[in-house]
Amino acid sequence: MLNYFKTYLSYYLGNEEGQGMVEYVLIIGLVAIAIIALVALFGTRLGEKFTEIKDAL
Repeated sequence: MLNYFKTYLSYYLGNEEGQGMVEYVLIIGLVAIAIIALVALFGTRLGEKFTEIKDAL
């Protein structure tokens, strides 16, 4: 039984088939969080600046 459990764990811990996909998803998630944070911080100021530029034209 213990031998079966060790074989099972070694197979699933050594299986790296989906590892690249997970890394890409994490990177995309972090970039999305950064973009959302920047828009939340600077969104109103940018909107006001674009309105100011539009009115000047």
